[in-house]
Amino acid sequence: MARIPHVIGGEKVEAGERYQAVFNPATGEAQHELGIASVETVEQAIAAAQAALPMWRKTSLTKRADVFFNLRQLLKQRTPELAAIVTSEHGKVLSDAAGEIARGLENVEFASGLLHLLKGERDEQVSTGVDVHSIKQPVGVVAAITPFNFPVMVPLWMIASAIACGNTVVLKPSERDPSASVFIADLFREAGLPDGVLNVVHGDKVAVDTLLDSRDVKAISFVGSTPIAKYIYERAAANGKRVQALGGAKNHMIVMPDADLNMSADAAVSAAYGSAGERCMAVSVVVAVGDIADELVGKIADRIKDLKIGDGTDPASEMGPLITKEAKERVESYVAGAAAEGATVVVDGRETEFAGNGFFTGVSLVDHVKTDSKMYLDEIFGPVLAVVRVDTYEEGVRIINEHQFGNGTAIFTRDGGVARQFEFEVEAGMVGINVPIPVPVGSFSFGGWKDSLFGDAHIYGPESINFYTRSKVVTTRWPNPDQSKVDLGFPSNS
Repeated sequence: MARIPHVIGGEKVEAGERYQAVFNPATGEAQHELGIASVETVEQAIAAAQAALPMWRKTSLTKRADVFFNLRQLLKQRTPELAAIVTSEHGKVLSDAAGEIARGLENVEFASGLLHLLKGERDEQVSTGVDVHSIKQPVGVVAAITPFNFPVMVPLWMIASAIACGNTVVLKPSERDPSASVFIADLFREAGLPDGVLNVVHGDKVAVDTLLDSRDVKAISFVGSTPIAKYIYERAAANGKRVQALGGAKNHMIVMPDADLNMSADAAVSAAYGSAGERCMAVSVVVAVGDIADELVGKIADRIKDLKIGDGTDPASEMGPLITKEAKERVESYVAGAAAEGATVVVDGRETEFAGNGFFTGVSLVDHVKTDSKMYLDEIFGPVLAVVRVDTYEEGVRIINEHQFGNGTAIFTRDGGVARQFEFEVEAGMVGINVPIPVPVGSFSFGGWKDSLFGDAHIYGPESINFYTRSKVVTTRWPNPDQSKVDLGFPSNS
């Protein structure tokens, strides 16, 4: 099997403390071998980033912007090739992989406007003969630790803004589907990015801890599960680093009695089962308000029957496999235990049969889910949609606000007043009004509340510029002998 290399200082490096297989989830077969980085390999990547920092920081903003304009074109031209890499290691269908790349492109386009984004402010004559201005400067070497479910989009959420702001980066992608990050590093180099500005290392907890503990790494960006996000936040913060750590989700979609039920059912199926439910913004709970639950559940069940599940390279497939055999077993265990928790399994994905050894499971629909059940409380991260029935809008909002996660949520209604009230009251970082997956466009920032985010800064967009820069305020007065005197009093502006 071919070995997937690290990228350190512009060079492909095949090194590993040990090696593990990278699988094709659609076949269950190992297709590549990945070297898990030792502490020394990670430190080499950090050193390469540190060495490249002074030169990249001095690079003009215009030249930096040129890299992103070039990268945008390369990503558009090479989308089919990159999508194929994603599908081969993640399993999502090709159209979904291409969609992920398109959303990542939004962040590249946002970063292309760095001349505007990095502007400071200026006030003249704040005191007699005194001017003040502020500037934004890079924080230094930053680490990006990214998950398996979006091997293109999430890295571009982080590294685009970080590099545009003048930082250098060590990217540690998921070891389950790492090839896309190497491909992205190659495209950055082809776009004109100097060696060492973007480095890629593959690894596990050893690599992560090395990044968290390194004195040369000044900021950490992470997306993954809540327990790991909390761990990274606490350890990085204890080491004096800036940190944004995005965790898990349990995204609710309230359907009001006045909603268009066909539209709501379409949205629920699309948002729950796309990418086999392996999205942090997937709808995993439908909250049916009032007496529409039976009809809504029936419409969802009808649509499920027509879903085409298969190899992501097949144009007819709408959903591919899960990422690993262990993920398949874990997801199916929730369906197996649903009845014992008082729920009704309307559609059991475990009953769907598939040829071969791929990590496929069918889609599941579970009704009458209780809010104290594991089905409701846990992030399942698979093609399982739970339906919770409530009598009133107020009850629906209450259960959302009481849940530990607050990533995204949505409401389906024709009533503008109810929609506005929901926007005002609900405790989540991203809200959709008749939009089931309200992932913001690249000019806004992405982030949840509660246990879905540890740290103060949301990811990409305007908040990313603040995260990846430090502000410096400069107060200036040029010599004027007539105004010079000794004064031990506290300075005042007059």
